[in-house]
Amino acid sequence: MPGTENGSTHTIVVGVDGSDSSIAAARWACEQAQVTGSHLEVVAAWRWPFSWGAPIPIPTGFDPAADAQSMIDQITEPLAREFPTVTIGSRVVEGHPAEVLVEASRHADLLVVSSRGHGEFSGMLIGSVSQHCVSHAASPVVVYREPDQNA
Repeated sequence: MPGTENGSTHTIVVGVDGSDSSIAAARWACEQAQVTGSHLEVVAAWRWPFSWGAPIPIPTGFDPAADAQSMIDQITEPLAREFPTVTIGSRVVEGHPAEVLVEASRHADLLVVSSRGHGEFSGMLIGSVSQHCVSHAASPVVVYREPDQNA
C-alpha cells in the first residue's frame, strides 16, 4: 500500500491560521499527500489574548479553541471532498503557532507552512512562524508560497 513502510503511515503536517495563504498551503499539502500516499494532519494553534497593561475584556462565551476547530473544519471539509483518497485529520492545540508546529514536526515526514499568514508583518517575504519552523523543525519543511499571478 502506498505511504506505508513496515506498517507505518507517512504523515504530512500543515499549519493553518485561516489566511488565504495557509488555505493554499493546505491544498498543496493535500495534493502532496495524495501523490505520496501519506496521511495529512491539519494543525491550528490558539492562545488566550493577553495584555501587558490593562486587562483585555473577554466576552462571555469566547472560546478560541472552538473557533480554531471551526476554522479547520471549513478548510478540511472541501479538501476531503476534493481528495477522497487522502486521510485527513486535524488538531487544535493551545500554544504559540511556531512552537506547536515544531512539536508536530517531530512525528511528521514533512511540515508545510505558508510564507505569510495572519502575522503582524504581512509584507515580509517569509513570516516569523515559517522562519522559526525552518530553523527548528525535526522534519523537512516546505514553505509554500502561492505562484505570482502577474508573472
